[in-house]
Amino acid sequence: MKLKTYLPISNWLPTYKRAQLSGDLSAGVTVGVMLIPQGMAYAMIAGLPPVYGLYAALIPQLMYALFGTSRQLAVGPVAMDSLLVAAGLSTLAIQGTENYIALALLLSFMVGSIQLIFGLLKMGFLVNFLSKPIISGFTIAAALIIGINQLRHVLGVSLPVQNHPIELLYHTLLNLPQIHWPTFIMAIAGILLMVGLKKIHRSIPSALVVVALSILVVQFGNLETRGVQIIGTIPSGLPSFALPFHTLDMIYELLPIAFTVAMVAFMESIAVAKSIQAKHADTYQINNNQELIGLGISNMAGSFFGAYPTAGGFGRSAVNNEAGAQTNMANIISAALVAMTLLFFTELFFYLPKAILGAIILVAVTKLIDLDYLKYLWRSSKEDFLLLSLTFLITLIWGVKAGIMGGVLCALLALIRRTAYPHIAVLGRLASTDDYRNVRRFKQTEQDPAVLIIRQDAAMHFANIAIFTATLQEEILKKGAPLKLIILHCGSIPHIDTTALQSLELLVTSMKKQQIAVYFTHVIGPVRDLFVKSNFLHNIGEDHFFSDVTTAVDYFYQQHKTRNPAKLQIAMQSNVRPEK
Repeated sequence: MKLKTYLPISNWLPTYKRAQLSGDLSAGVTVGVMLIPQGMAYAMIAGLPPVYGLYAALIPQLMYALFGTSRQLAVGPVAMDSLLVAAGLSTLAIQGTENYIALALLLSFMVGSIQLIFGLLKMGFLVNFLSKPIISGFTIAAALIIGINQLRHVLGVSLPVQNHPIELLYHTLLNLPQIHWPTFIMAIAGILLMVGLKKIHRSIPSALVVVALSILVVQFGNLETRGVQIIGTIPSGLPSFALPFHTLDMIYELLPIAFTVAMVAFMESIAVAKSIQAKHADTYQINNNQELIGLGISNMAGSFFGAYPTAGGFGRSAVNNEAGAQTNMANIISAALVAMTLLFFTELFFYLPKAILGAIILVAVTKLIDLDYLKYLWRSSKEDFLLLSLTFLITLIWGVKAGIMGGVLCALLALIRRTAYPHIAVLGRLASTDDYRNVRRFKQTEQDPAVLIIRQDAAMHFANIAIFTATLQEEILKKGAPLKLIILHCGSIPHIDTTALQSLELLVTSMKKQQIAVYFTHVIGPVRDLFVKSNFLHNIGEDHFFSDVTTAVDYFYQQHKTRNPAKLQIAMQSNVRPEK
């Protein structure tokens, strides 16, 4: 059992069938072909030589095939994490230098270590703090930053490398007169061809087709001699083993970006893994904590073989699934194709123009901008739309690290605000029924002048008890002198802390002095347990707790002899003992 939990490949490999191989082979080759140009392009985003994108597509894929629970997730370099790597390392070293590369590999090891530790501690729930509006706002801004940073390659001009797109756009405008037209025309042609090929059929490896054609055009047109920048020599052979360790000072410096990349990479991966798994719900299940372990081992192992931080890619995973992937054998086949490229085919990419890699990135990042989700939020939740917008603006103005931290902070503040200002409803009886509803939503409700029924739809605690009591006092003033009974409907209160409990006891005492009774109805088990343990039930009186509002009202009038119903079956809640 333990083996199958921590080594998910043991779930499917022993029963692997030959019939599954055709789908895995087709998907593995398709994704592998797609990954070669994408990997080199994403390495450029990260500020690394293109070959490191191929390294990142090798060992991490193999490790995930062993330890990951998704059978269609395609692990490797992705645009978002590449941008985060560049944002975090650019302040510590010059891009492309030996020191920068060493820091990228150390970062990969640290990211993997964090993910592995969180997985072993079963802390997969932490990703819940990165809500979808935050991630979408950050993603849209990051897509713009990535795209704008490719302008130097697409336009063929010299621009500073930075994560502040406003400044970069300013420098771009200043350099527009220096556009290198052959480079620009090639990039635009590449974009149009990739988009066109995808419209013909999604399975066409459009990026690889464009790469091959551009290499031929540059080589036979001698465009490198006319100013078109090319990749040049790519080291051949598999990456060698090296320890990705550095000084303790650098480890301390990298911790913030390592935590950020670890969480964002996990969020990306788990989101796409679950969306695809839903189509294979009868075949396997996703385990959040094991996904952390799988991604952690992938990044740690990859760091020893030249891989910078990786994750599950949205686009490649979708293609992997559509191409027929049945198991993680597809990942193994993709990795084998990358290995063959490193061993035998790197010379073919010598004349690959950087403008085409920039074009590949531009096409890829457009898929990160989900306009339908923006419309959905605007229509359904203005608060979430505001949260997305704030995250977007923070990222755009102050950079990717500030965007993530600012977005999480905004989300926590929004959560605190919702907790501090819970929904509170005054209830009235629907005509000719024993059903009590919110008087603001149901105009046909009847209210007894002598009775105030109020309900809070949230836990009651130190942060919101003052709001509840203030609202209650307002409603008491509205009722005026006729008010004789307050009923607290507790059916939507899952928890009450001791601060709120003491406030309620003071409230009951205060109302008693004003000759106003306070009853409690619909109290759920865990809250009743607290009432018993704290002596609240004993202090208030067992005859103040009822199973429903109708019973409480009838009991009140019976006690005060103001109406004489037939025999009452009073269903109190005082006889329930707390669970041991």
